[in-house]
Order: sequence, then structure tokens, then C-alpha cells
Amino acid sequence: MRVPLNWLREYVDVSLPLGELVERLTLAGLEVGSVQVFGLPAPERVPCKIEHPGPVWDRDKILIGQILEVKPHPDADRLSCPLVDLGQGRTKSLVTGAPNIKVGDKGQKVVVALTGSVLFDGHAKEKVLKELKPTKIRGLPSDSMVCSQYELGISEEHEGIILLDDDAPVGMPFADYMGDIVLEIDVLPNMARCLSMIGVAREVAALTGQRIKLPPHSVQALGAAIAGQVEVAIEDPNLSARYSALLLRDARHGAAPGWMKQRLLYAGMRPISNIVDVTNYVMLEWGQPLHAFDYDKLVARAQGKAPVITVRPARPGEVLTTLDNNRRELTPDNLVIADTAGPIALAGVMGGLDTEVSATTRHILLESASFHAVSIRRTMKALNLPSEASVRFSRGVHPETVKPAAERAAELMRQFAGATVCQGMVDCYPHPMPPQVIHLPLAEVKRLLGIDVPQADATRILEGLEFTVVPNGADALQVTAPPHRLDIQEGATDLIEDLARIYGYDRLPATLLSDALPDQKGNPDVELEERVRDLLVDVGLQEAITNSLTVPEREAPLNLPAGDYVKLLNPISSERVVMRHSVLASVLEVTESNLRHCNEVRLFEIGRVYLPRPHEKLPEEERRLALVMTGQRHPEFWGDGPGAKPATLDFFDLKGTIEALATGLHLPDVTYQISKVPYLHPGKAADLVVQGEVIGTFGEMHPRVAEAYKLGQRVVLVAELNLEKLLRLVPVRHAAQPVPSFPAALRDVAVIVEADLSAEKVEKEIRAAGGTLLADVRLFDLYQGESIPAGKKSLAYALSYQAPDRTLTDKELDKAHKKIEDRLKHVLKAQIRGKE
Repeated sequence: MRVPLNWLREYVDVSLPLGELVERLTLAGLEVGSVQVFGLPAPERVPCKIEHPGPVWDRDKILIGQILEVKPHPDADRLSCPLVDLGQGRTKSLVTGAPNIKVGDKGQKVVVALTGSVLFDGHAKEKVLKELKPTKIRGLPSDSMVCSQYELGISEEHEGIILLDDDAPVGMPFADYMGDIVLEIDVLPNMARCLSMIGVAREVAALTGQRIKLPPHSVQALGAAIAGQVEVAIEDPNLSARYSALLLRDARHGAAPGWMKQRLLYAGMRPISNIVDVTNYVMLEWGQPLHAFDYDKLVARAQGKAPVITVRPARPGEVLTTLDNNRRELTPDNLVIADTAGPIALAGVMGGLDTEVSATTRHILLESASFHAVSIRRTMKALNLPSEASVRFSRGVHPETVKPAAERAAELMRQFAGATVCQGMVDCYPHPMPPQVIHLPLAEVKRLLGIDVPQADATRILEGLEFTVVPNGADALQVTAPPHRLDIQEGATDLIEDLARIYGYDRLPATLLSDALPDQKGNPDVELEERVRDLLVDVGLQEAITNSLTVPEREAPLNLPAGDYVKLLNPISSERVVMRHSVLASVLEVTESNLRHCNEVRLFEIGRVYLPRPHEKLPEEERRLALVMTGQRHPEFWGDGPGAKPATLDFFDLKGTIEALATGLHLPDVTYQISKVPYLHPGKAADLVVQGEVIGTFGEMHPRVAEAYKLGQRVVLVAELNLEKLLRLVPVRHAAQPVPSFPAALRDVAVIVEADLSAEKVEKEIRAAGGTLLADVRLFDLYQGESIPAGKKSLAYALSYQAPDRTLTDKELDKAHKKIEDRLKHVLKAQIRGKE
């Protein structure tokens, strides 16, 4: 919610400095996310971000002027030379190419920037500030200019200069006329009443002890009685508590007054026309969305009779072309506004094209209503039609705001569109909401807040929020909620929350627990999960956190085993409709996004997948660990030599990461086997096996799958492990070896074996033969070439021998080494290179 301070001051005196106001609002539950300044110096000591700082409108150099005459430029058809009155007898001749003034014009009010003004450069490709200096334009001197909204930092509009209202004072500094500060407030669902200027003003008034000044909403109705000209009905009062209509005749289509357009612009809405702008203005003011129908079109649809407007669920098979010119098929879940010919609007979401107000509209039927929040939210999400109106309706609009908002809008249309308001209002309100009366024991306040709130203070705070308060004995209050508060649903608890907000959460004293803290107990499952995170971060990976909701199409390239998904009944987005089966697919999406801005990605995520179980209501929520790595092995380094490029990550980098994880968790009996999952590259994929149980798969992604995830031709390394299985196999205790006191002896052995024999099997036999003296085995070379027979390969291992209690002799080393060579020859039929 964007709140211009000058507009807010119309309803409440803002006496606090800006920084203190921002802090008080934030602590009261209305977090001010940022502040945007228009034309004024940036405020100091504001506890939030200053958004999009623009030019400061110098009070001596940027003024309101009036065009006295416009002459043609002697040397350019597209340029003109206006003479502008700046007040106090000052005039200034200018050169401009603005398309919205022409030769012969006079009387328009404009914004003039004199030499030395700092504005956004309208000719630069990027938004940069530039000082205005004297120059020549096609031969004529120019040291000043008439300004557009873009140059002044008001909006991106740059097609023409600003034309002000006729009542704009000539010579006034423009900063005094349109300078403003706008608060960007993040309104939470429980504070939906503050999606309006009056709602925010009520909070400011309560926080500062002021009285709110509501705008007048009486209407001067001089037209014929509305009775007999339109009828209104509600089929289900549970879906629409109230629906009201006013009829306005002979409205003139045109522009809204400048002050209204300025407020709408600063509040984030584009001015369109007087009729549309009034409905938007009142919506922002009261928080009550309105809609204007072309009354003549309604009469034509009713074949010349008085229209009958009905609020009802859509019938199966009904369609509606909405204002965005999209033909929409409706379901009974969609609440519609209909006449006898069919739907004319999606209730609370968007109007229909057939009854749209246009430049030729003369008679207007003005709608003001209250709809069921969940129904509107469901329609808004199903049709992907978010709007300022639907956001407010989906959070709840009290039926009591329907009438004053409609009357306020009708009176503004009478004033600024020349409309004649028909007498009376068609008001369908089947079941008026009774007043909410709450019993508030002061003892309950102390129990929940931990402090004593005197009865007088509680009364003052609640009355400041427009509650009616009557003492009920010495230790309780009888409180009646104001009609605009739909959020008072939990009785005394809601009132106590309001007391705490306005009293100030920061003023609540900090106290210690009266009881001793319980003994701390560990959570091994969580601790192990954190250990996995630490190990992966230690080897250079970053953690990603992705959404558990997805669509099946995003997981389809992985060709996972077929299975049903857990589907959402009311998805928040068309891209978030099912619960995922794979964490890897989610990380691949993040990888694609990151690769737009960098060339290297090393990510992991620990998350859950949701696998339906037969005959069970709830799915199995299995934890998975997914890894994605791609890019260079290390950054470019001058020591690599001229023209050398760092190697890219490959399968063995990923395997090393998996090995580091297994080693850090002290997993026993870790082996690897060839994997044949369809989304990995054949021959570059492996399963991680711990104690004979497959934990997951890793390897290089198949190029076609990488293309499906928009990852291009690069090598993408991925892994997805079952974290539940992995953590279950982590030993509670593990053996630790002391630091060796005696040196190790190193020997190499190179063997020629069958090409399809895994290095893992060779290492297993080496370790079996080496016994306790063999401290370490490391494969350092793989060779297939001219000196190696066809169908064979050479594997070279570095062996480390070491005893804990002595330095090994050459005789002991030779004996242990020969035992290994003999076992390799006997068991694997290997040939020892260099000896045979």
C-alpha cells in the first residue's frame, strides 16, 4: 500500500517526524518497507530504504508558469517557442519539442526549470541526473525548459510536458505544489483494514493520540428517484453480504482534477478518466472497491426494461468476456454479477467488456458491494486475475463501508463529471451484521501481556481505535467493535493484541522464566542433517532452498518412475499445483536461473519429496539431498601460463564431493557401481552403495536432459541421494587413529587387467592382501595405449605402508608388497607392469 503523506494529512494530523512515524507504524504491525521522495530532499534518520531517489526540485529554479503565447520556431517545424509567465513580472522565452502544446496556445499552466536545475536527462538511455545549462537549440538560445513527468522523477511518462490545473498558482515553487513523500507499507492479511488511506489514518491517529477526520460522504441527489429504474437481488447472502447501486445520469467523460490524478499517481495507479479515476480514488481512500457499468448498455440487454442485477454463482457453461478482452469459461465456483441476459462481471475481480464505461457513456450504474473473501480469492487465483480490487475483496471488506464509499464516489462524479445523481440507493442487505460486543477482563490482559494495563489506559487506547468502551465493574470492560473491523474474531484476544500494538511491543518488559530451564537434549537427526550441510559447504557448495510445489512438466525430463502426484485443491499459482517427486528438478531450475548471471554453479539442497502411499491419506515425506555442479574447476590464474584455460568440472569432481561427504560422515563399507538411470550420461553415472544398500545416484547429466532444463551444451554434474537412508547408516561412534609416530614408506604398483574390471575391485584385493601394514591406497594413473594389449588397461596405485610401533624395514616392505602382487596375479589374473 503506497501512502502519500500529503494525502494522509487530509484525514489526520501527522505531527511526528518521518523517522519516528515510520518506526511507530512498523512496531504497530504496519511495516514500512521503503520511502519514496518526490521533489523533496531525502529525509534523514529514516529506518528503512529510500526508494528510487530522484531530483530535488529547487524552490528557486523549478516553478509553476503560465503560457502567454506560443510562436513557431524559425528553423524547425517540430519545435515551438512558448513565452511563459513566472509571476512577479517575470517572463521567460523557451524552446520545446513537446507534442502537447502547439503554436497559438495560451493559458496552460506548466512546470518551468531554470538554469542550474538538476533533472533526469530525457535524452539519455539510462536514468541519470543532469544539470540544466544554457545552450542553443537550432540557433535559438535556451537556458530553461518546460518539464515532463519523467524529467522531474514523477513517472516514466515522457511523451509530453506536464499540464497543470487552471488553479495552479503562477510562480509557486513546484516542490510546494507537488512535492511529497510516499510510504510503501507492507500490509499483512490481519491488517487488511489498512489497505486504504482512512485505514492507515486510523492507525496513525491511535498511535499519536489524534482524532481522525473522515471525508464527507453525503451526496447531492437531484435526479429522479432510482426506484423502478434498476433492481438488485442476492441469491446467496453467504457469498455476498450486501450489494448497493446508485444511478447517475448525464455524466461527461473527461479528465479528473489534477489533485486527484496526482494522488493516484503517487499511490501507484495510472490516471485514466474522471469516471474511472473516481472509483479508484474512493477505493484507495475507503478500501471499498467500486465498479461503474454503462447503464444504457444494461437497458439494451434488458430489451428496454429496467435492468435486474443479480449476484449469483455462475451457471455451468456460461462465458464472459472480461475488460482485458479475454473470453473466460466460468464454473459454479465463480461468483458473478449478472442481468437477465447473463453475466456482466466477475464479482470483485473484473468487469465485463459488454457493459464497459467508455468515452460515449452518459448514464452510469455505480456498484458498491461486499463479497465472500474466499470466493473472490478462489476466482482470482483460478483465472490469474490479481488486481487492486480483488486483493481487497479477498482479504475482506466490511458491508458497512459499502454505503459511504458509494455516496462519496457519486458526489465526486457529480462534482467532476457533471453527473446528476438519482435520488435513493438500491441497497440489498439481507442480513445486516450485528454489532460485536466483547467482554474484556483486565486480568486476561495481564495474563497474556505480563503487565498491568490500567482501565483508563485500556479505554483510551481502544477508543482511539474507534471501539466503544463501557466499564463493566472495576476490573473489566464491555467493548463494541467499530463496523470497519472484520478481523475481531477471537474476542478478548484480538482486543489484547490491539492494546499491545498501540501500547508498543518495544515497551513490554523483558522478564526471565520463573522456572529453571529444562535439561537440554540433543536431536541426532537434526544434528546429522546439519553435519551434511557443513561438509558440503566445506567442499565449496552453496545451499539452495526451493519451493516444494511444482508442475509435473518440470520433472518430466528426468523420466522418473510413473506415479501419482499430491495435488493442491486451491493452488496459489498455475506453476505450483502439485507436490514434487524430485528435489533435483527444483535445484536444476535454480541452476538455470543462476547461469544467466554467472558461469559456475555449485549448489545443493536438502528437501522433502512427497510420494503418495496406497490406501493412505498422507504421502511419504522422504528427505532427499540433491547436488548440481557445473563450470570451471578453478578460476583463471596467471600462473597457468598464457592462453591456458582452467579445466571444467567432470565426473570425478562430483565423485570426490560424494567421497568427502561419505568420509566426513564416517560411513562404513562404501562402494560404487555403474548406474543406468535415464537422465544421466551412459558410462558417466554411478550409484552410491553403503553396506550393500543403494543410497542414490550421481553422474553427468545426459545432454538432452540438460537441454530440456535450458542448461545448454555445458557439462552438468548432478546427484540425488536418499537422505533418510544415508543418515540411518551413519555410525553412532567411529574409530579414530592416533597421529603416526613413525614414518610411512611409499611403493607403487602398476597392473594390467581386463578393461571392464573396476578399479574398486582391484583396490579391494590390494587392501585384503596388505593387511594392517597397508595404511593407504590411491589410484593415480589409468592408461590404455600402444604398450597395453587390446581389451586391457593399466591401473597404477600409490601404496603407503606404516606400522604404529616401529619403522618398517626393507625386508618387511618387500614381503608385504610381494604378497599384494601375488594376490593380484592369482585372484584377478593381473599382470604386474615392469616385472613380467
